[in-house]
Amino acid sequence: MINVLGSIPKKVAVAVSGGSDSMAVLDFLSRSNRDLLVLHFNHGTAFAPKAEAFVKNYCENRGLRLEIGTVTRERASDESKEEYWRNERYAFFSNFLDRKIITCHHLDDAVETWLFTSIHGNPMLIPYSRDNFIRPFLTTRKLALNGWCKRKEVPFLEDPSNTDVAYMRNLIRHKLMENVLTINPGIHKVVKKKVKLMFENSIDTI
Repeated sequence: MINVLGSIPKKVAVAVSGGSDSMAVLDFLSRSNRDLLVLHFNHGTAFAPKAEAFVKNYCENRGLRLEIGTVTRERASDESKEEYWRNERYAFFSNFLDRKIITCHHLDDAVETWLFTSIHGNPMLIPYSRDNFIRPFLTTRKLALNGWCKRKEVPFLEDPSNTDVAYMRNLIRHKLMENVLTINPGIHKVVKKKVKLMFENSIDTI
């Protein structure tokens, strides 16, 4: 089941990587009567051409409007790869501020972010909204999005870099989460309550 925070506007753009999360959200949104624009960002990695071709082919076959962006500058010496890609991605997204832009962050992302920031002494939540960006799927588990893809036969790609624990988020996901769930099996419920409270109070926390 896909849970949605708040109401989704009629005119939206959705950030689509080609992975199961964003493909589930894209399929979910495309089943409604919306003015929908798909945004795909090519990160310039070895996997990027395959992801771009996949999303482009999917959108062409379904008559979905698509805009593609890519990196426009070299990485700064004080930027990690993750920061660099995020900054470039959002710079591309900022070209489409005539509509709300949906990023497909889900509850598992919220838990990982809360853990990461807690370890650094400043626990934070991914906000429902900031500027023109909204994240309506923050209370949906990744398992639900994967389940949607399976039930609706939605194709998606697996980025090999998602298993690379050199990236901090992957390290938390693949190495830390198992132990966290042993200590607190209800961690997702805990963070879900925090996310709902944040949404109800309209607080941007990160």
